[in-house]
Amino acid sequence: MQIDVAKHIGAVTRVVREVERNGRTAKVVVASRTYDTDQKDLWDALTSKERIPRWFLPISGDLKLGGRYQFEGNAGGEIIECDAPDHVAVTWEMMGDVSWVHVRLSAKGDQTELTLEHVAHVDDERWKTYGPGAVGVGWEGGLLGMAIYLESGQPNNPEESMAWMTSENGKAFYRASSTGWADANIAAGEPEADARAAEAGTSAFYTGETG
Repeated sequence: MQIDVAKHIGAVTRVVREVERNGRTAKVVVASRTYDTDQKDLWDALTSKERIPRWFLPISGDLKLGGRYQFEGNAGGEIIECDAPDHVAVTWEMMGDVSWVHVRLSAKGDQTELTLEHVAHVDDERWKTYGPGAVGVGWEGGLLGMAIYLESGQPNNPEESMAWMTSENGKAFYRASSTGWADANIAAGEPEADARAAEAGTSAFYTGETG
């Protein structure tokens, strides 16, 4: 698999901000991308148990308001809000940590914009090491998977995807995404030296490369 890195990186808008959540300051990572499909179809791809694995990961559970879900080898949680076909929110529970993910869809003519917001309490050391790219880069990979699936009509091939992640093309995507999140972090007020150091940490994590 080979992708146009510049095209897919340029298709995403990235924002970093802070909010108060449960009486504590939380970091918010926001990624938006527009797809060439109508809102009904994008909502179905986003929420259907049959279609989610075609662009993201295998999923199990009760996919309705109040139900619990589990991504294979990844996070699970509870569906805490659902307003079809506009908004779904879930808890994101992994390795003892709980954060919150909101996904909103809005029609843009014949296209649909997807905006994903991940809210998390992050300790200072982890933020200094990885910054917003820790989750932002991963979610951007999911947005890429959705784009490839909708454009090709073909489901994700896990073996091909794993091979791509370690290819030079895949590493170029992860490095460019990490740079984009560092830029958003700087725009949010993070000192540039700190943001670039976190960018390096995130790039090393996703590419397996150091130095």
